[in-house]
Amino acid sequence: MLSLWVAAILLFGYYVAQGVTSPVSKVPGPWYTRFTSLWIKYQEFTANRRESVHRLHQVYGPVVRLGPNEVSFTSLDAIREIYASGGSGYDKTEFYSLFKQLNTNPGGLKSLNVEKDFEIMEELTYHQSLQKSLLAYYLPSWEPYFPTFLHPRSAPKTNKFVLGMTAQSHVEEYTLVEKLRRKESGLELLQVAAECKDHMAAGIDTTGDGLCFLMWELSQPQNLEFQRKLQHELRNTPPDSSLDSLVYLDAVIKEALRCSPPIPMSLPRYVPAGGRSIDGYFIPAHTIVSCQPYTVHRSCDEVFPEPDRFYPDRWLEDEGPAERNRHFFAFATGGRGCTGKK
Repeated sequence: MLSLWVAAILLFGYYVAQGVTSPVSKVPGPWYTRFTSLWIKYQEFTANRRESVHRLHQVYGPVVRLGPNEVSFTSLDAIREIYASGGSGYDKTEFYSLFKQLNTNPGGLKSLNVEKDFEIMEELTYHQSLQKSLLAYYLPSWEPYFPTFLHPRSAPKTNKFVLGMTAQSHVEEYTLVEKLRRKESGLELLQVAAECKDHMAAGIDTTGDGLCFLMWELSQPQNLEFQRKLQHELRNTPPDSSLDSLVYLDAVIKEALRCSPPIPMSLPRYVPAGGRSIDGYFIPAHTIVSCQPYTVHRSCDEVFPEPDRFYPDRWLEDEGPAERNRHFFAFATGGRGCTGKK
């Protein structure tokens, strides 16, 4: 019995020593994040991670420790280092495996007026499967024993639709299916279907969330002037004009994405072998590092004054357009940035 107590004390001492002596312990953050990641996991399960990480940055500054093996950043230099330093080896973490599935909508849906198509949109949208997927992500050995209600919701209608579209003998030119089915892609039919479903799921929530916030902001009484400016531009622009000529529409969309990016939370990466220095701190190899768009867009008052205010006109100001665009992180950046910005 005594030997068990001694072993427990030694293990506890080793655990504490690791937390105190690790290079990550020198990063600002709550004291308990030196020793455990349970706090940040709890925020994820309760859908409070974005707000919680943002509050920590407001307290501790541009570099914050989220756990013994995780650090969050907000600076432009950190964004460049983690996401845009091509070939440096900041690989995506296993977090992204949560989104693997049977990705573009190859044939097109008409969910507003075709009931079958609406059912597919409903199946992909109205659910809370991410929290359930997180359980399997953090407790993989327990997953086989989870009761049914803890399993992520399946999407049989969507699977049937995507598999049917990818299996067609004739597909339209220039569609994603046509591109993925070319011989040089080397993909099997099931892999093509998985890629199509992933695009399809990614495009529904992100586009919907972005448009929903934009319309909500424009409908607010204090934003009536912006609504009228947009209406004036749309009514007075010739129908055959290029979208590039709608500069105020562009400003409104950018400001909506700045205030409420559809993917607002952390975009995690692993630090490559040998470790890296980021924003003056040495971060060991295989530490999780990230920036979250929601906080990046609110972390520099010189670039975005009154950052919590919806103010499209800021994008039309003569001073500072390059800096504003450099700090615009709604689509991430680098080789793995979101293709939706195209």
